[in-house]
Amino acid sequence: MSLLSHQLELLAPARDADIGIAAIHHGADAVYIGAPAFGARASASNTLHDIERLCTEAHRFHSKIFITLNTILRDDELEAARHMAWDVYHAGADVLIVQDMGLLELDLPPIQLHASTQTDIRTPEKARFMQDVGFSQIVLARELTLPQIKAISEVLDAERCNLEFFVHGALCVAYSGQCFISHAHTGRSANRGDCSQACRLPYHVTDAEGRFIAHDKHVLSMKDNNQSDNLAALVDAGVRSFKIEGRYKDMAYVKNITGHYRVLIDELIEARQYSADPERPPISRASSGNTTLFFTPNPEQNFNREFTDYFVQGRKEDIGAFDSPKNPGIVLGEVVSTGPNWLEVQPYDPATVLHNGDGLCYYDLQKELVGVAINRAEPNSKKGAPTNTWRLFPKDPMAGFRDLRAGMVINRNRDMDWVRGLEKNSSERRIGAWVEFAETPQGFVLSLTDEDGHSASATLVCPKELAKDAVRNDASLREHLSKFGASVFDLLNLQIKLSQAWFVPASSLNALRRDAVAALEQARLDAYARPQRAAALEPPVSYPEDSLTYLANVYNQKAHDFYAKHGVQVIEAAYESHEELGEASLMITKHCVRFSMSLCPKQAKGVTGVQGTIKAEPLMLINGSEKLTLRFDCKPCEMHVVGKMKKSVLNQRIKEMAESPITFYKTR
Repeated sequence: MSLLSHQLELLAPARDADIGIAAIHHGADAVYIGAPAFGARASASNTLHDIERLCTEAHRFHSKIFITLNTILRDDELEAARHMAWDVYHAGADVLIVQDMGLLELDLPPIQLHASTQTDIRTPEKARFMQDVGFSQIVLARELTLPQIKAISEVLDAERCNLEFFVHGALCVAYSGQCFISHAHTGRSANRGDCSQACRLPYHVTDAEGRFIAHDKHVLSMKDNNQSDNLAALVDAGVRSFKIEGRYKDMAYVKNITGHYRVLIDELIEARQYSADPERPPISRASSGNTTLFFTPNPEQNFNREFTDYFVQGRKEDIGAFDSPKNPGIVLGEVVSTGPNWLEVQPYDPATVLHNGDGLCYYDLQKELVGVAINRAEPNSKKGAPTNTWRLFPKDPMAGFRDLRAGMVINRNRDMDWVRGLEKNSSERRIGAWVEFAETPQGFVLSLTDEDGHSASATLVCPKELAKDAVRNDASLREHLSKFGASVFDLLNLQIKLSQAWFVPASSLNALRRDAVAALEQARLDAYARPQRAAALEPPVSYPEDSLTYLANVYNQKAHDFYAKHGVQVIEAAYESHEELGEASLMITKHCVRFSMSLCPKQAKGVTGVQGTIKAEPLMLINGSEKLTLRFDCKPCEMHVVGKMKKSVLNQRIKEMAESPITFYKTR
């Protein structure tokens, strides 16, 4: 295997260039970010200037910048997407993350292509196809188990294609690219970067006879993904890129979660540094330098819906955030008493300190999460008060907090001290360098060699003068030649090779060091090589299937031509083409409502008196006037959320076509 096949990549999200730069400084080997358009997060676009600024900073550490060109495109958008691909390439971007296969039929720049999670890669056959048509990295479906990941890894060529897997962040309940509820109900398409998040709504669940199974539960809302405990197993299964979700997330989230996984991956690399096991060879990081964090990362401190490792270790019952899609925070303590404009809280940990601006929350008697924003927090010094209690003055009137009473458990979901800490400088990333100071016939030379083997030097032409105090002179030389200040370099070793104790003024040493550092920075940038676009196999390989439904998201003629070239005979149009007007699967999920509510026929097997009485009959989801049918495909263990496209969505398309004609692939 090549060296690249043993490199581990930490891939962080960025809403904007400043967050991306912070991700780099907190240890990201790569950052994915939206361009001016066509990204799967419509409200997270960036200018070409900002992309160029981010690329420049990333490449100092040989980190890479991935651009999300991962929506499905209409025919009239293809040329603009092609131009944008060239624009971001000229701005320095390393990778395009792609969903729409029509892009592969265009004149793209020689930039590496990665297959988006929206391409729904779940099988070895599809993964191998994506590799053979020119993708160098593929993002696997989040629902896969370790054996399924390993089976995919085993059919790929590690020299040609890497596996990328989401390790942290919000979970879409549907297979990515297989969710159409948003478009059916609102006209906003998740495949075009504008999801309405119907999965986070509360629903009544009824059976075929109309009996209530659940009342106002968020049965399609998943807990957040957290694979912290599975990193070693994922490496063994073949994953080489570890992706953090969150292009809408703030700076604090990206700093904290990137730092968290940087620590874990570095520990894993260190543990396998001297491995002699051919099945577990030594691994390394995919970019340069070492990261020092000025805080202790803690994923619990950021917004989360509690955590799950989803299906990686097999199907589990507790993957849903059914009570609330909000952030429940960390358990703090109990309410001791309440007053007209205050409440008193006793933290379980006596060392806990509360702050002005903290956010608290609790579950009311209906299991709804209620937030309590704190204006002022004061230690309770009242005589006779329980020890370590705090009197808290909420921003909102006490009368609005239903069921808030003594004995209630209360959580903290915003710690202002933590928030303020991450607003400061919270990390430092440095590249190790060896330094040699020597004499020349005309003066002196300072040579630097970094940990990647890049070298540079700077010379000082001056007359030589002996120092009056050799010991003090040596100390002065070492002091001034070791100061790397705001540069990206950190001293590994300094050698001074002088025939005599020559005196050099501090100002000259400082200027010499600055020139050498600038030369080494330039040498690194000159040596940086962007990853190459992989060539598709010729003749074109066959797609694993000979027919495609609307689930393939074919929305332009070029995408149709791509699949036809690869042997597909029947190619239906994307759901957004409005040809599926009857009932259709609007969401396909590995999550099963029946299983989560202990109503799965497989769960009943072997249970006396129950076996055979529980059947996978359809259920109904109801939210106001919205009704969706749940159908269960037990052989692959999948759930389909079935419904129709609203007439208002159809009418809106008719209006749009009349006002500004658009073109897209259709079969009728």
